[in-house]
Amino acid sequence: MIPAFLNSASGTADAARTALSEHGGFAISSVPPAEMQQAVRDAVAAGAQRILVAGGDGTIGIAASVLLGTATELAILPAGTLNHFARDLGLEGDASESLRVAVDGVARPVDVGLVNDRLFLNTSSVGAYVRFVRVREYLERRHFGYRVASAIAALRILFQFRRMAVKLEVDGTERIYRTPVVFIGVGQRELQLPVLGNRVTNGRDGLHVMVVRGGTRARALAVGLGAVARGVTSMSKTPDFDSFLVQKCTISRRRDGLVAVDGELVRLDATLEYELRAGALRVVCP
Repeated sequence: MIPAFLNSASGTADAARTALSEHGGFAISSVPPAEMQQAVRDAVAAGAQRILVAGGDGTIGIAASVLLGTATELAILPAGTLNHFARDLGLEGDASESLRVAVDGVARPVDVGLVNDRLFLNTSSVGAYVRFVRVREYLERRHFGYRVASAIAALRILFQFRRMAVKLEVDGTERIYRTPVVFIGVGQRELQLPVLGNRVTNGRDGLHVMVVRGGTRARALAVGLGAVARGVTSMSKTPDFDSFLVQKCTISRRRDGLVAVDGELVRLDATLEYELRAGALRVVCP
């Protein structure tokens, strides 16, 4: 039996439990988010060769932080709002197909990112995106749907575009920016709509660091909108947008503050140490 962990606080927990029960072959546990790490840690200590996690990127990330660097394989039943990580791995089918892969699929090594030892599967950022998430979460608590809340939050950020001072160290070279946002993705990413922040198919490995420059607030806004409209490749040819693929980098801010990590906000030190952990997580894929 494969240990299967459900986030008991998720609105999709009942549907995931039903799918797992109907498929069979899983030892199902409903676990509160605060207890997820320990539950997975106990399964690894008991010798589990493979576990399954049902949830979105946040739930999967909690489990992945325990499995990092171990031989235990991670299978996924996508059950979140967007499921970026599962989609990047080709897990876009229905629940029965995902569970078939979880049982019969082969695990392969997958890259992840760390920021101050906090794991992220997809992206991390500082600046404007942090404010976007705060506004979106505020609206969601007031019963706006995710997509409506996201649209309103995006419009608000456009009209409250602020810049911050950061020092970015890449490959031993320090660069000083006044920028509204620094965006970092695991693997090569695209900012152009409608695939905003998604991994580039067959893209290069590494941490993809993107920085909007722009000497004035108006110019920075124009560059940010240009990246969304025209894409990273096009904007990288301009002097107002920097794009790097690196193994590690450091971001220095004036003070401690919130950082977006896979769409969730965490408070971290003023100095952010990012690094790529290549092939550190074994994930069951189609």
